[in-house]
Amino acid sequence: MDRVGVPGEPANLARVSFENAIYQWQQGERRLRAAPAERRALLELVTETLVAELRRRLGGRFTAEELVELYGRGTSWCLQAAMNEAPGAPWAWDSGIVVDAAFGRYLREAADYAGGRREINA
Repeated sequence: MDRVGVPGEPANLARVSFENAIYQWQQGERRLRAAPAERRALLELVTETLVAELRRRLGGRFTAEELVELYGRGTSWCLQAAMNEAPGAPWAWDSGIVVDAAFGRYLREAADYAGGRREINA
């Protein structure tokens, strides 16, 4: 579904708050750490693939708000990237793990994020 008047862009049905996004991302990182040992390596590989894709999409310097906005626009593109990285392991496509963990990891590289919080005057 497209936003009205913006062909080709996904609908942004609900704005994602920074606090909600960061909670989801932290939970994804927690679920990744808690994954069974025999699955963790592939989950890590898929997560790192998604981090690389985030880096490609957002480029060099970015803010936490830009990352939240990207997340809010939808993460369906992540499924395709996960499927390409681990085609025979549908469990490694779990967005509650790999997508959220990837966004959580990439948040640490935001220009206005330090020590677990956003810097207001960055």
